[in-house]
Amino acid sequence: MRVEAEREYGDYVEARAARLVRFAYLLCGDWHRAEDTVQNALTKLYLAWPRLTRTTAVDAYVRRIVLRVLADEGRLARFRRERPHDTLPEPPAAPDATDTLGERIAVIEALRLLPPRQRAAVVLRFWEDQSIEQVAEALGCSIGTVKSQTTRGLQALRGLLGDRVSVSSERSER
Repeated sequence: MRVEAEREYGDYVEARAARLVRFAYLLCGDWHRAEDTVQNALTKLYLAWPRLTRTTAVDAYVRRIVLRVLADEGRLARFRRERPHDTLPEPPAAPDATDTLGERIAVIEALRLLPPRQRAAVVLRFWEDQSIEQVAEALGCSIGTVKSQTTRGLQALRGLLGDRVSVSSERSER
């Protein structure tokens, strides 16, 4: 790779890595897995970097890589030696209902319970502030599927969160 391209790639990674890890965390609910996923995605991006053009939407491309890496890991999970458990040895402390950090924690915990496609649609749509068309492209599905998955995900979040957090589906269409 040319020195200039390497510098551009390094600048891109430096500017976007933390946001990508947060994105992956919202999808999988595990910081370590999110970091590993982003590392794998950035490796794949490095290999593709010389082929990317200036007009390529690199952020959307990387998010799609992150989604695919997580999906691949999900398919290969049965071959792992480690077996994750749904319950912790001791329950986490209950968040304060008036605390916005507590609300964020509650939403993140509720996101973990959503099916992967609904979780991806909700995270891309509302946390990553993507349009319906951008989400459809990232997930490789139709606009109608994005709308239905987002609606179902929001309904499930409302049911899981109850009165603890207000989940609004109002958003300006782009």
